[in-house]
Amino acid sequence: MEIIRGRDALLSMVLLSFLSCATALLTSNGVNFEVQALMDIKKSLIDPHGVLNFDENAVDPCGWTIVGCSHESLVISLSIPSQNLSGTISRSIGNLTHLTKVLLQDNNISGPIPLELGKLPKLQELDLSDNLLTGEIPSSLSQLKKLQYLVLGNPMICATGKEPECNGTAPMSPSFSINSQNPQPSGRPNSHRLALAFGTSLGCICLLVLGFGFLLWWRHKHNKQIFFDVNEHHHKEVCLGNLRRFQFRELQIATHNFCSKNIIGKGGFGNVYKGYLHDGTVVAVKRLKDANNISGEIQFQTEVEMISLAVHRNLLRLYGFCITSTERLLVYPFMSNGSVALRLKAKPSLDWGTRKRIALGAARGLLYLHEQCDPKIIHRDVKAANILLDDYCEAVVGDFGLAKLLDHRDSHVTTAVRGTVGHIAPEYLSTGQSSEKTDVFGFGILLLELITGQRALEFGNAANQKGAMLDWVKKIHQEKKLYMLIDKDLKNNYDRIELEEMVQVALLCTQYLPSHRPKMSEVVRMLEGDGLAEKWEASQKAEATRCRANEFSSSERYSDLTDDSSLLVQAMELSGPR
Repeated sequence: MEIIRGRDALLSMVLLSFLSCATALLTSNGVNFEVQALMDIKKSLIDPHGVLNFDENAVDPCGWTIVGCSHESLVISLSIPSQNLSGTISRSIGNLTHLTKVLLQDNNISGPIPLELGKLPKLQELDLSDNLLTGEIPSSLSQLKKLQYLVLGNPMICATGKEPECNGTAPMSPSFSINSQNPQPSGRPNSHRLALAFGTSLGCICLLVLGFGFLLWWRHKHNKQIFFDVNEHHHKEVCLGNLRRFQFRELQIATHNFCSKNIIGKGGFGNVYKGYLHDGTVVAVKRLKDANNISGEIQFQTEVEMISLAVHRNLLRLYGFCITSTERLLVYPFMSNGSVALRLKAKPSLDWGTRKRIALGAARGLLYLHEQCDPKIIHRDVKAANILLDDYCEAVVGDFGLAKLLDHRDSHVTTAVRGTVGHIAPEYLSTGQSSEKTDVFGFGILLLELITGQRALEFGNAANQKGAMLDWVKKIHQEKKLYMLIDKDLKNNYDRIELEEMVQVALLCTQYLPSHRPKMSEVVRMLEGDGLAEKWEASQKAEATRCRANEFSSSERYSDLTDDSSLLVQAMELSGPR
């Protein structure tokens, strides 16, 4: 009886603690206080791209794209980089008391840094770099000893507000500079708070030890083994960092034993199956071919975990993976609107505005891989079939099975040529060397697919056109007959100026020499309407100069790619569709 009463008392304490936490999530009006705080943040920001798609009537904010939550459904991260946001940061951010990460870099946010950020006890990462913030760095941030933050690129920010010049730089650790210039007075209140915190922590630890000791005693009393049993827990999930390691049996059940009716995609690296996990989550399971020939378990796991570090709203997030002696599987969220390639063939057709938004979203995803991810990633198979669409038709760059992780010291990587004919850059075919510029070439072809509604690989079959899509587009552009390029399903529902601009971006991206192609950061700016005219004019002048000079033969002009002319001819032939 004593055992039962002790167990009941322990369960009552746990239940009381849970109910207290649940009640604390609601305001006096019955509204989730985290939803209310996020709505205040939204109201203080100007959001041109509509990424802050919050619903003030929502009960749980954890389903929102830019919000990350803990297992207890508490908001722990807010990630809105590179979205052209303006306005100010609401002081209500201080009400998100469980935040560990706030990423607002590369926007146009102005105003001061809220003092309330220094009242977030769990905050570990704060990036406000490359904005238009003003004022001084709040001294309250110095109290957060584990905080790493950046305010680089904010010219009007000062560490204390007393410096004669502000250059927008601040240390990685706020505790060093701010504490040295704003020492906190020692006194009884601080000592009292420290003693209170220490006593509370010690009490919690004692309570946990007592509870665990009681559990050990109870298990021992009933001769039950408490140690981890591999066979008993074989089907339980094991989490490695942000990734989940699935058991093969779990994925078998989710996909009905990889039933052919559940196949939603096929590729050179394997089939993709739609599946339902035990909690109802809909996933896409990619079952890789030739698992025995793929890298060993540790290497595969390491590469997968590194790829999972690439987190961006325009990149397909990796849920987890599965490794057995004969299988390698990757698990992704299910994209309800499929791929761009499928949607271009479906009815109703994608409207012009959606196609523009897809182009910009895919460009931002590639920009992150090339210039903002460390180590940087080269996709190597950019095409409409690998650009997926979420519930709102936002572009998500997927299929990193062909990607190569690079250190910043490397400019290119040499491998066996992989990819899709019609999208492969000529230098990659002829030399096997890929770089960021091979992805830029593929992106240019993707733009043409969005414009024409045709896949590069299939081009010419239905249109009765001879030659590659790129050659045809160049000819039409020279003849100023761009109306012949547009997808017939669009009819006249498109902007002719925007069509001209998108064709120009595509032609800049697909120039023969890699050095002549823009970087993805330049591509993003041009798609946003910045710098295209200058870039196009410079390209046309350079082309006219080369034509007038006429000094070199075709093979000499491209000698920087390969010395093997036979390979060059092959590359030129295979770079177009068949």
